[in-house]
Amino acid sequence: MEFIQEVIAHNLAHIRKKRGLSLDKVAELTGVSKAMLAQIEHGKSNPTVTTLWKIANGLQVSFSTFLKEADGPIIEKINIDQLKPIVDDDDGYFVYSVFPYHPEKKFEMYAVKLYPGYEHQSEKHLGEEHLLVQQGQLTLELQGEQMTFTDNDMIRFPANTRHRYMNTSNELVRFFVLLYYQD
Repeated sequence: MEFIQEVIAHNLAHIRKKRGLSLDKVAELTGVSKAMLAQIEHGKSNPTVTTLWKIANGLQVSFSTFLKEADGPIIEKINIDQLKPIVDDDDGYFVYSVFPYHPEKKFEMYAVKLYPGYEHQSEKHLGEEHLLVQQGQLTLELQGEQMTFTDNDMIRFPANTRHRYMNTSNELVRFFVLLYYQD
């Protein structure tokens, strides 16, 4: 079992048991099958980004709650090449949890790689999304409108609306997403 699968498995089981929820109830809340939830909890399935978002939304927790390891040092140097990504179904959207959610800080941060020709439809979720394009040309569809962003462009928007990230170029797009959660 890969390390990231162990972390996700542990965190999902911990949340479910802490709340006294059965797998059936979690399936009902999230729209993810009981069989899939059991496989995730036992580390036998590596869930996609979409599946983790469904579980996070159903349980009303942040996405990175499932990626969080035990509390680490106050000063922490991170290199994306040392992180294990969560990959969407089509293998073109890679999400790296750089700074997982912490309740006192009220935010989480991701580095994202979106390969040429791929797109990712994000479900509505909690928080306010802050996006910074590091490299490439990203098309963002938000509330039916398409906007194009290039190196060093930024946008902030409420994440409780469906949005889609698209790479219509021939080059890799790298961007950062900071999700801020108000009280």
